[in-house]
Amino acid sequence: MPQLITILILVFSAWWLYRRFVADARRLSEKSRRAEKERQTGAIGTLVKDPATGEYRLKREEE
Repeated sequence: MPQLITILILVFSAWWLYRRFVADARRLSEKSRRAEKERQTGAIGTLVKDPATGEYRLKREEE
């Protein structure tokens, strides 16, 4: 029984680390793609419209 619990913990940990790795890879890929597009167009940043105020602001990295 202790071996089964240990294996389950290891499998769950491996799955969690894999999911985190994939999420980080996607985020970095999107950031790289956005930076490349900005470099090609000569833009300084990406503007997004705030739905509450209607004003434009620079897009944050976590968005």
